[in-house]
Amino acid sequence: MDALSKTTFQKPNIQTYKMYLILQLLVIISAFISLEHGPITVYAKPYTSAVASVNKHTDGAKPLYSVQMLTTYINTMEYLPGNFLIDIDAPIIWHDCIVQENMYHGSCPPNTLCTSPVSCEESECSEVRTFYSYKNPSCPPEIDGYSSSRWGSCTCGVNVLNPMTSSCDQPLLNYDEFTLRTSDGRNVFSNGNYGTFPKAACAPSSSVASFPANVSGVMAFSSSLYAFPASSYPPLKRTFALCFPSKTSAPGVLFLGAGPYYLLPQSNVDVRSYLSYTPLLTRPDSFDTHPDSFGYFIRVNSILIKKRSISVPANATTKLSTMDPYTTLRTDIYNSVVRRFSMVTKRLRPAKPVAPFGLCFSTSTNGLRVPDIDFNLPDGKKWTISTANSIKQITSEVACLAFVDGGATSEPAIVIGTFQFEDNFLVFDLVNSTFGFSSSLLRKKTSCSNFNFTLTYNA
Repeated sequence: MDALSKTTFQKPNIQTYKMYLILQLLVIISAFISLEHGPITVYAKPYTSAVASVNKHTDGAKPLYSVQMLTTYINTMEYLPGNFLIDIDAPIIWHDCIVQENMYHGSCPPNTLCTSPVSCEESECSEVRTFYSYKNPSCPPEIDGYSSSRWGSCTCGVNVLNPMTSSCDQPLLNYDEFTLRTSDGRNVFSNGNYGTFPKAACAPSSSVASFPANVSGVMAFSSSLYAFPASSYPPLKRTFALCFPSKTSAPGVLFLGAGPYYLLPQSNVDVRSYLSYTPLLTRPDSFDTHPDSFGYFIRVNSILIKKRSISVPANATTKLSTMDPYTTLRTDIYNSVVRRFSMVTKRLRPAKPVAPFGLCFSTSTNGLRVPDIDFNLPDGKKWTISTANSIKQITSEVACLAFVDGGATSEPAIVIGTFQFEDNFLVFDLVNSTFGFSSSLLRKKTSCSNFNFTLTYNA
């Protein structure tokens, strides 16, 4: 037997033996504690967020963005990916599915997503109808339906706004499930899922016929208690981050949870270090003029273009929108912005305006560089709109200022649209009512398409 083997099998001394007994006792005590009170912290999954890909769609009348989440086929109990339009104003989630009381194996039609209905007699039904359904004189009265199940329960119809047709739809309120992958902000865990169980509504396939290809519903990310962020639970907080891609070929990313967040190639730089913050105003003074809104508002004090400040009236509100493709300005603000921008770009050759834009330039396929446009916010904060987010390339020869005249009575006075969101990292902290923004990530040598979606096993 060699020296190493002899050392291995030597009888331990009395001190070593005592330490061994103490360690064994600690292990036994820990086991009893874990049985009584649940898993001890050392074995908790190290996730800090749930994560999903964000896709850009250009096959409709306007660019739209969807998030991919997992739903469940009832017949096979398998996870099924689904794409849902991201709407930060909608009060409730709704999508293409069927409500069905008898949820036994094999009862759901093939290739169909089935969910369980909320009864019209439940408190959630009256609550949604009273506070969270779409209110418009053109909407039909909300009605109850009756299922053909052996219980004979009534179903709960609720009004929603179809963002593609601007018309009312009346899907049925249901108990739903959506699942995302867990993450530490840097990696996506292949063996970790984060399931949420919000109330949602089932609409017929005809309601989503005008949606982009492979998009089957609306995922609400508003401040509503029936929107997706409200269904989060510990360890995740009611915080979500959006990072919209500028191209259809590579996805952006959505995080549920307060971070950290990482993008390649700076894999060790938390994106939160790039952010500035401003208060979220979920119920501005002018809320009475748009009572259906559960969206997010911020205060813009002025707009700065090459050292010249354009004042924004103190009573003007600024809304954030994932459904408006370009920033819309009330006519008085729009005219001032266009006038100033025209002056600082006199060296550029003008081009005939292309609707819906009012100021366009002759350019080449290489594009052009123009001065930044700064939204000056409270407490000296500044959201910088750089060339990538202010100039829209229309053709190889024409580019336009990507701001739109909203009309003389537009309310809110400013609506910041998705073109200005692209490749900007945006954080909606609903716990502290703050909005975090990075300005263009391109200036940080990264983009919204640089999250690493490669699955990693988390032991």
